Amino acid sequence: MPKIRPLLGLLVLPLAFLIHPASADQREPTRGGTLTVIGAEPPSLLSLANITLGTRDISAKITEGLLTFDDNFAPQPLLATSWQVSKDGLRYTFTLRSGVQWHDGKTFSAADVAYSLQEIKRVNPRGRTTFTSLQRVETPDPLTAVIVLSSPAPYLLRALSSAETPIVPKHIYEQGADAAAQNGNAPIGTGPFRFKQWVRGAYMQLERNPNYWDHGKPYLDAVNYRFASDPSAVAAALETGAADFSTSLSLNDVARLRDHPKVKAEPAFSPYLNNITAIEFNLKNIFLSDVRVRQGIAHAIDQNFLNKAIYQGYAQPLGTPIPSGLSPFHDASLRPYAYDLAAANRLLDDAGFKKGADGKRFAVTLDYFPTATLKQVAEYVKAALSRVGIQVTVRSQDLGVFIQRVYTKRDFDFEINGVGTLFDPTIGVQRLYSSKDLGKGIAFVNAAGYANAEVDQLLEQAAIEQVPARRIEQFNRIQRIVMTDLPLLPLVAIPRGNASSRRAHAIHSGVEGSSGSLASAWVEQ
Repeated sequence: MPKIRPLLGLLVLPLAFLIHPASADQREPTRGGTLTVIGAEPPSLLSLANITLGTRDISAKITEGLLTFDDNFAPQPLLATSWQVSKDGLRYTFTLRSGVQWHDGKTFSAADVAYSLQEIKRVNPRGRTTFTSLQRVETPDPLTAVIVLSSPAPYLLRALSSAETPIVPKHIYEQGADAAAQNGNAPIGTGPFRFKQWVRGAYMQLERNPNYWDHGKPYLDAVNYRFASDPSAVAAALETGAADFSTSLSLNDVARLRDHPKVKAEPAFSPYLNNITAIEFNLKNIFLSDVRVRQGIAHAIDQNFLNKAIYQGYAQPLGTPIPSGLSPFHDASLRPYAYDLAAANRLLDDAGFKKGADGKRFAVTLDYFPTATLKQVAEYVKAALSRVGIQVTVRSQDLGVFIQRVYTKRDFDFEINGVGTLFDPTIGVQRLYSSKDLGKGIAFVNAAGYANAEVDQLLEQAAIEQVPARRIEQFNRIQRIVMTDLPLLPLVAIPRGNASSRRAHAIHSGVEGSSGSLASAWVEQ
């Protein structure tokens, strides 16, 4: 068993939110076969610098982290076999697994860990927060890595999963920028599956790693990814048996397929990602810079209707950016803005934007993170705001253009995004409100351009606070402030539409769900 010294302030999520389609099948796994996964094509296959869901899911099959986690979020060995945390929370000492090889045959060592953590701090949108206090990684020998911090990080162990903090081969990245870029498209890892080929716009293939350190695994010979962004195509592939698994099933199809004889379909809230849908306002916009306008918009949106109409009633309307899955940080006293058109109109009038003779107040453009579901949300918001005189144009674009428009050029009015609030609010929520990275164009960081000195101070305090009760109160105060200022309007906490063939087993393991390794997955032949 690994030696673990509990980290002060590490809080356990309630089991009620560890919701994923778990298999109770205790049969002996069958070796061989291929698992076919269907979903949208990711921009990269490595989550070192890219944190989109599709990238995370694939990356964790190829490239591993130091730890994995069971259903209770307890850390388990992966590339690290044991670990100790100093009493002051400033030194994490990891004993690394011996005999691990990279897919190209080179030997894994502590030097790879040291390089990876520094690189994640430099290039990963969340790594800047996760490893903000990282001073150095000491490597006294090839199988020992010591993370040295300048201040405590009460969330750190939970950040060390494969998808969140992948360990990459230093010897590849030392070859220069071209080799580093290539590794994002054809990764070399230590995981149970090796990259085989990626045909853009069509499919990607992984093959069994015959030299995997966990001898006897994986059970599968291959994992094939078919790319489809159309929800109807995803559902059809699952129903016909052309695909075995997806996290991209629409919730409408989840409701339809729950009793299908060959498909297991479930809404799955992720206790690791804690995803929400939210509106982010550009606070430089002449209209949306007024808090009364933002609050008016909040009152014009019926979150309960949105949940039923678009999320089939499976989502959870939000009154705070910290969903209930992040208990005990979630402030249950905060309720969603009431659907109240009279209040909305009054606030908009008070802001000085009265209706004209044509019934319109002003016009704005609404962008959305490019998914079919968020397009539906955008169209609903357009219709809802038209009732209070706000004319909305919904603008579509691919992911690259969306990121550049919102985070690099800041050429937008307001946008709808899917946000991972993650396993700890310092990692998932702080980046939405902290002003320290304003003007740097970092993807998925403070799209609103929000700056509040008190919120910044509270975020900094909560990031290092080791007394749980104090940390909870700090985040409660943050929630109350930001839900008044409203640079971001939380709409609903969302599950993913998970579905798998009834011949597929052990796809999910622990809280990481679909971002696990698939090392234990198997299919009936």
